[in-house]
Amino acid sequence: MTTAEYDVVVAGAGTAGCYAAATVANRGLDVAILERKPAEEAGHIACGDALKGASEFPEAIPREQIEPAFTNTGVDHGRFEIPEEDTVLEIPIPGELAVIDRFEYGRRLIDGAQDAGVDIHFDTVVKDVVQNGKIDGLEAVQDGESKTYEADVVIDAAGALSTLQDEADLSEATFDTNVTYSQFCSAYREVVEVEEPVEWDDALVFKPTERSAGYLWYFPRTDTEINAGLGFQMNEDPMELVDALKRDLREREEFEGATVEDKLGAALPTRRPYDSAVAPGFMAVGDAAGHVNPTTGGGIAGAAYAGQYAAEQAVEAIEDGDVSEAALWEYNERVMDHFGARYAALDVYNIFTTAYDIDDLMGLLARLPVSALSEALYSGSADLTLSLKLKTALKSFGHWGTIIDLYRTKGHADDLLDHYEAYPDSPEAFDDWMDQRDAILDRVYATTGADPKY
Repeated sequence: MTTAEYDVVVAGAGTAGCYAAATVANRGLDVAILERKPAEEAGHIACGDALKGASEFPEAIPREQIEPAFTNTGVDHGRFEIPEEDTVLEIPIPGELAVIDRFEYGRRLIDGAQDAGVDIHFDTVVKDVVQNGKIDGLEAVQDGESKTYEADVVIDAAGALSTLQDEADLSEATFDTNVTYSQFCSAYREVVEVEEPVEWDDALVFKPTERSAGYLWYFPRTDTEINAGLGFQMNEDPMELVDALKRDLREREEFEGATVEDKLGAALPTRRPYDSAVAPGFMAVGDAAGHVNPTTGGGIAGAAYAGQYAAEQAVEAIEDGDVSEAALWEYNERVMDHFGARYAALDVYNIFTTAYDIDDLMGLLARLPVSALSEALYSGSADLTLSLKLKTALKSFGHWGTIIDLYRTKGHADDLLDHYEAYPDSPEAFDDWMDQRDAILDRVYATTGADPKY
């Protein structure tokens, strides 16, 4: 067995891992990424390919290095198809949006990390953590050989339901261990080439599945190359994803004669961000910390910034000679301040949808004001005045009970957003903060009748 020593070791060469490692390297510390895939496959990740906030990425990997992977920057709205209501909603998407070639993007991320001075170890499968009071490194197998990677800080960027967290003893830390498969989504996507340009190449297309547990998407990489996929919440009965997607493709005339270029499946978090993603010598970022918009599945931009914030805090802690939980805590605060609070509020609407019939939800969705939907999907809240409530109620005959519950739920989401914006500045205040947060969620469950998610 061989041993390698680094200041920081990162598990996973995805968005969060590459930005974290590049940030560390740019600060002059030694850092390695352990990537389980071979070099020629690294960066090939199942993804919807939609990237929101494309203009505001961290500088650790320059934007111009990844920009050639942006294949469609002309998307400016979402197109919600509701067949049961014979309705199509065109909902504006605030901010810059791009649809990307995810494999090309992934390769360019890896190149950017290597250019920054990161050592990337491909074909390296992490098997265990090295722990002695704190996380001191990782045990891995590289090309069939066992290898120990020692580090002052380990950053877990290994994706949804990361095995590192199963191997580590985090029972004495604030690190969130209230994590189960039921808080995640199983997804499958195909990249499909169609014969004629689609009419909706400026839109992200969404459509409900047969159950309220998921949705279909059609995201145009170009006007003839479409990322088509779907997912379902893992707390529901399993869905035959491949068959369900193929059935819908067959029913859409624009896909007649289309060819499949690539296919891949994955799990992704559809839950709130981890309450705390730090433990002594250990941090989690991106999907490994629930850093995904739970209503849309979008997580690339959040992962990039989580990687930067974790790396900056790790460097500061290492330079101070203290990698304790308290020394790493500011990372949690920065995540919650940037996007974590908003994602936690959006998760309330995910909880809401689990308690209602799909037809009722789609009928209500078809009648809600477009401006309110746009705000709710991306900001975690929406301005719903009394006059707007009355107008919506008049249009929503037959859904009044649901709409009353929705407005009550919206109030709870606002309360939760306010509470997350007062995220504690130290681990000492963490338990009290969680107790207050859980009391707000109890009101959500009482209003909706949904089963507790956490």
